[in-house]
Amino acid sequence: MTEAADVLVVGAGSAGCVLAARLAEDGARRVTLLEAGGGDWNPLFRVPLMTGVLLRSRYANWFYRTEPEPGLGGRRSFWPRGRVLGGSSSINGMVWARGRPSDYDSWAQAGLPGWSWEEALAGFRRIERFAGGGSEMHGGDGKLPITDGGARHELLDAFVRAGVQAGHRASDDFNAPPFEGVGRYHFTIAGGQRWSAARAFLGGARGNLRVVKRARALRVLVERGRAVGVETTAGTFRAGEIVLCGGTINSPQLLMLSGIGPAEELAAHGIAPVIDLPGVGRNLQDHLLVRVEHECTRPITLQSLTRLDRAAAALGQALVFRSGPAARFPLAAGFMLRSDPALEEPDLQAHFLPGLTTATLRVPGLAGPARAGEAHGFMANVTQMRPHSTGTITLRSADPLAAPVIRANYLADPRDRAVLRRGARMLREIFAQPAFDDVRGAELQPGAAIQDDAALDAWIARTADTMFHPVGTCRMGPETDRGAVVDAALRVHGIAGLRVADASVMPRITSGNTNAPSMLIGQRAADFIAET
Repeated sequence: MTEAADVLVVGAGSAGCVLAARLAEDGARRVTLLEAGGGDWNPLFRVPLMTGVLLRSRYANWFYRTEPEPGLGGRRSFWPRGRVLGGSSSINGMVWARGRPSDYDSWAQAGLPGWSWEEALAGFRRIERFAGGGSEMHGGDGKLPITDGGARHELLDAFVRAGVQAGHRASDDFNAPPFEGVGRYHFTIAGGQRWSAARAFLGGARGNLRVVKRARALRVLVERGRAVGVETTAGTFRAGEIVLCGGTINSPQLLMLSGIGPAEELAAHGIAPVIDLPGVGRNLQDHLLVRVEHECTRPITLQSLTRLDRAAAALGQALVFRSGPAARFPLAAGFMLRSDPALEEPDLQAHFLPGLTTATLRVPGLAGPARAGEAHGFMANVTQMRPHSTGTITLRSADPLAAPVIRANYLADPRDRAVLRRGARMLREIFAQPAFDDVRGAELQPGAAIQDDAALDAWIARTADTMFHPVGTCRMGPETDRGAVVDAALRVHGIAGLRVADASVMPRITSGNTNAPSMLIGQRAADFIAET
């Protein structure tokens, strides 16, 4: 079966939902949105605290893993990616962090018109429905609600107080100047529920927008240098313009399966090159974190929720009444700070949890046996916002159903390890402040015995983990740049009628969580298409 549309959007994730909905605002334009996964009908998608489970279950998840990482002692890193309407915005931590003005201005200054901070801010404001109302820095009438998430806990307050006691400024908005300090985050949470890109933008969509679920893209059809359609597991779809929104892993994989990428690598897999674009799958960047954990001397943490009966009660309260601990996301406080006072702007980000890490949490039927934690504790993770190390996405074979080869190349640049080491020490300094004196127990991670650089570096290699923010594998750049895949308007170099609009187009990773920038990219892609 072959079906036609004016624009075909491949991937209903953070960028794809925004893009498809915006394009469909023109009632004369026929838009088809393809999603490899199913619908987001399950009420568990609405419960904020389900993030820890959804990220680590195979339900609605591509469940990718990297190859063994030399910088992590040969460990493979687990990379969850949403496979459902809303994509990763349906399973992520819901933090709304737009990045710094310098992130976008650097793109514009590198020859990418349309991507300055002024233009990015205008795009963000169109997306946002900020709880505090519209302002110069925030949108007030967009489709996506942005709130403080509603989390309240004495340990969250203690973390902010401790940060100030350690000499850092307090911040009440990481998305406004000076974009720095210790404070609380904003979230895509409202009324005790998650608001994914699908819920915000596809709800109430026009009749000229058709959403096709369980349609996994297999290859882009290119005729005489122009993309004309996409072959999927649900049939072939043709359109006047095709936009790939599969994300940092799936978009470069689909390009390469279609003969668009490094010609020699494609030929080695028996794929006839359509165009030699050596940058496809290169420039992979991600945020790597380490966690500093402490015992808590009082039974006030979220650790009690790892007991199955209590978790079930909290889940029921969230589902029925949209209240209680499961209706909020507890990683609500954190910082954006400089690892070195001589730096011009912050390079470290932290998230604090009034409990121990959920990285080992499992729930029967979704992610294996339950883990009931007896000891109470708290922790914070810290990540380098602009790492120097880069990796690759390459094909494992010509089989479109085979997962690609992911090499993040974490910590290949020694500067990254040094920044993470300083970040861990900054967290230790904050946890040592008077605000934690009545609750601070023994340090669990890294542990009191780990102090010097060599010991910290070994601990980082043993324990560092992804923050789930891969970007950059179809990066923007002028056509004269052999490493660029798309131009400033997101058009694939050398192939007419084909664009990429997702986190893969970032030339450089943004300073913070990447869901908000991904939605911005979808918004800007709609603007570019509307202007043509």
